[in-house]
Amino acid sequence: MSTVDDRQPAPDTKPDYAQYVVVAVLAVVGGFLVYSAVTLPAGFTKVDPVGPKLFPMVIGVAALVLAVVLAIAIPRGSKGEADAGEDIDPESPGDWRTVGLLIGLFVAMILLVNPLGWVIMGTLFFGGAATILGSRHYVRNVAIGLVLSLASFYAFYSGLGIPLPAGILDGIL
Repeated sequence: MSTVDDRQPAPDTKPDYAQYVVVAVLAVVGGFLVYSAVTLPAGFTKVDPVGPKLFPMVIGVAALVLAVVLAIAIPRGSKGEADAGEDIDPESPGDWRTVGLLIGLFVAMILLVNPLGWVIMGTLFFGGAATILGSRHYVRNVAIGLVLSLASFYAFYSGLGIPLPAGILDGIL
């Protein structure tokens, strides 16, 4: 019988309390979706059994259930595993310049989509995002953005009957 203790020390089971931010966001978003679905006026949907209330209700309830599951798992020491296949250094600092540029691009999209229109802003948004994320094929970025913007514009307008803002191209598109 060996006098040496062969047992390994217990792993760090200290809960990661920062995960409660995710729980709070899930609970707020889920509660908002359920409340919005419940208070949505019936309108023309009295005949349709799968009205506009179904999807926000399902997603809101799912978010609330996931918030409860995560809130139970956190104190038990449940932690997400790092991606084994990722070729990154988890200790390296974030690229805040890229994040800032992408946030600026989102804000520009929000502010300019109505005056300039979906096609122009979608083209600039895709081309800008691809360039910010590292693509150096500027003409191709803009060309792909233009194709995607036109395709989505007409898919929404013709396929779904939902008009996207045409902006300064109103009457041309």
